[in-house]
Amino acid sequence: MRSTDILARLYDGLSRRPRPEDVAELILELLDGRLNARERVALETAARGSLRRNAWGFSSMLADFRRADAITAKVDRAKQLFASASSFAITHDECGDPEKVEAFLRHVAPEIRASFGEVDWKRDRLDRRGRRAEGLELSRRKYNRKFRLLRRMEQRLASLVRVRRQVELTMIGKSSLASRVPRDRFLANESTACFVAYYASRATLRSEFTNGPQQRAFDDISAMLFARCERDRDTDWLVVAHVLPRPEVLVRVHDEDKLALLAAWHGVLTETAELLRVTWEKSRFRRDTMIVKRGDDSSTWNQLAGAWNKARDGWIALLHVLGMEDVLDAMCVGKVLRLMAADVAYWHRASGGRLEPDTAVWAALPPPWEVIGGEEWCTRADVEETCRAVGVDPIAKGWIAPRPKGEPVPFRPTPELVHGVTVGHPGLALMLRRAGWFSGQVERLRPLGA
Repeated sequence: MRSTDILARLYDGLSRRPRPEDVAELILELLDGRLNARERVALETAARGSLRRNAWGFSSMLADFRRADAITAKVDRAKQLFASASSFAITHDECGDPEKVEAFLRHVAPEIRASFGEVDWKRDRLDRRGRRAEGLELSRRKYNRKFRLLRRMEQRLASLVRVRRQVELTMIGKSSLASRVPRDRFLANESTACFVAYYASRATLRSEFTNGPQQRAFDDISAMLFARCERDRDTDWLVVAHVLPRPEVLVRVHDEDKLALLAAWHGVLTETAELLRVTWEKSRFRRDTMIVKRGDDSSTWNQLAGAWNKARDGWIALLHVLGMEDVLDAMCVGKVLRLMAADVAYWHRASGGRLEPDTAVWAALPPPWEVIGGEEWCTRADVEETCRAVGVDPIAKGWIAPRPKGEPVPFRPTPELVHGVTVGHPGLALMLRRAGWFSGQVERLRPLGA
């Protein structure tokens, strides 16, 4: 495979969930002949588990995030009903692009004297007199059919926008701003591309059902690829900062690019705060425990919490590197705690663990969405005082400063998971998932001979 094709595949993986083993396989092919013995051994450790070398050749884990369904069928129906649709070019692939779909609706709506955003069935639909006044020679049945389709397409468009927005925040919660890396800058330097692609694949690993910490993204292969970036004079540190916004990376970024990143992270905080508020107001979470109860939308909340905390970490790191720590003296937004499954919480207690200490800090501080919205006041001194009151180190735990740099962890093969539980074989994982195991919905097995 040509190097340009490999780089293109690595770039496409930034907005998906490729297995680190498969990314390592591509990097080995890309850097063939330019790796020293230690680097090759490190990559081979991961690549031996790639699907290309795998005896069964597949994984039960999806290699992408959940995407919104395109509005293809309704666009095709509109092309049949609206004569003006023939003069607007929209492909099936573009039916998943909200901007293109909105432009299509704005183009065809005037055919029945409708306007985009004004398709309420009771308020905006024309009666016989109204249709005559507008010069529409359509029967009530044909007019209603077209109007109803427009209304339903606008509803689907709103759903498409909402899901795409949530998918983007989910990606940010996993791999920072990897999905926003400029393509031309990624393809321009192989050292940069290899580190960013591999680290992003590690960052998007699914959470495991455990009462201990999750796998950390920065493993010994990430460290090796990062060292190659440090030796390469042409490394694009802005691209690296999109996935690893740590001080040791940000100091190498030009000041104007740092400010652009700061604005991007602040935008993510603002957007996520709005959605967190909506989810919070519709829920009955207990801030003092953050343990899931029946009816809680834990998936949405935890995705938003991940995006918020990732954006907050990048925002605080940039403030420190830019020498703007005094911003935190006036406004220091706190973390957002994820919800924990009740069985995992029980497992923690049964094994001698206790509630995450950060929970008490989160419960005592004003909701972060109210702080960033200017409704509540929370300063760095407030956060420090609250942390010390419950025995939490505000610096070591990342409440008021960038998180301390940790040591690389050893590479561990990507597990096959069924609702977070590790299963040894992808075929077995598929079977257990279809049977409902570990989901709380498995049917009771009948005794033999029954």
